[in-house]
Amino acid sequence: MSKILLVYNPVSGKDSERKDPDHIVRVFGRHGFEVTKTITTCTGDATRLVKENLEGHDAVICCGGDGTFSETVNGVMALGAKKPIMYLPSGSTNDFAATVGASKSVEKQIDLYKKGYLNNYDIGSFNDKYFSYVASFGVASDSSYVTSQKFKNKLGHTAYLLECFIFRLPHYIRTLRAYNMKIEYDGGVIEDGFYFGAISNTNSVGGFFKYDKRDIKLNDGELECLFVRGVKSVPDVFYLVKKVKDQDYDGERIITFKTKHLKITCNDEVAWTFDGEFGGNHKNVDINVLPSAINIVSPPSKFFITDKEPYDSQGKVFDDEVQKKKLEIKKKK
Repeated sequence: MSKILLVYNPVSGKDSERKDPDHIVRVFGRHGFEVTKTITTCTGDATRLVKENLEGHDAVICCGGDGTFSETVNGVMALGAKKPIMYLPSGSTNDFAATVGASKSVEKQIDLYKKGYLNNYDIGSFNDKYFSYVASFGVASDSSYVTSQKFKNKLGHTAYLLECFIFRLPHYIRTLRAYNMKIEYDGGVIEDGFYFGAISNTNSVGGFFKYDKRDIKLNDGELECLFVRGVKSVPDVFYLVKKVKDQDYDGERIITFKTKHLKITCNDEVAWTFDGEFGGNHKNVDINVLPSAINIVSPPSKFFITDKEPYDSQGKVFDDEVQKKKLEIKKKK
């Protein structure tokens, strides 16, 4: 009997969509798995629960939002245990879950795990911590953790949009500032004032700014970087927001590049956000990609480098061989 550790966040996501942890345990039990249930009580608890309980288990299930998943990853990394991680997303946005194709279905996750569907995934190290999909700073980067939990539980992702673009917009405009930074990366050095920055391994952050999906691979050993500068007025803010939304990265005011290593030096302390949670204030930052650091239980995807070709001409992922055979028959006709 395989033993699984369940890390469950009881306040993540919309109240109407939240899973019952006992139901998760029962479903896994019906498939022959023994599940140890643990429940988080505060920020950072998922990391502690993994570190204290993972030994003796074959895999870990994280049921929560992207922040809970990030904490789970930090626990696994702290132990140096590259054990499979299953993600049952129940958060308000679930950016990371959408990127890797993590299913909300318990049965689906069990089926993937039993069939051995594992994808290697790169994560980032930030000084002495880890982030699973994004580290960011600057205007509105705090919107995920300053938004009321009750508000998120009722409205989900809509709560973030209202908080960022309605309730806190005057505050963001009033406190808008550039951080004078020296950014050293594989391709060179940039020194300027930056209003926003994000270092990520994903195709979308906050459902807002996105990269070209054809250019994203989650296990290519590189991190995607985006920095915004040259904001001179309030209209500039809205203009650049639109450019980011349209993926119009001009290379001047919106700079993007890939790198394996990034060193950022700033005269002032800068507040950073890791995977939607507060990551502390930092003057000196050293960021590195950790290639294929963890194993995610997820379906084959065009975002992972693999020797298989599990998708059709529209990029639709095949869940099983039956779908693939049906498409082959249809093409012959």
